[in-house]
Amino acid sequence: MNDHIRTTGAIRASPRCGARTRTGGACRAPAVHGKTRCRMHGGAKGSGAPRANRNARKHGRFTRDAIEERREIRALLGDVRKVLEGMK
Repeated sequence: MNDHIRTTGAIRASPRCGARTRTGGACRAPAVHGKTRCRMHGGAKGSGAPRANRNARKHGRFTRDAIEERREIRALLGDVRKVLEGMK
């Protein structure tokens, strides 16, 4: 037999990660010291999006202006379809 004494009390008592799994349950990993997430969900140093989230501005497809422009084009196409239907 093994005479090793397991000291898991500190890990079991530590705060848990606040992230949610794909099934909707809570992540059961311990949170990184001083943070609310585990190392896999953004608690590790260097993880997460960069400051000011430069990645979100890479192509501009989802900016307010681009979304509004697509709405206008969709409305214009709807009007054109109505005119064409009236010509039949």
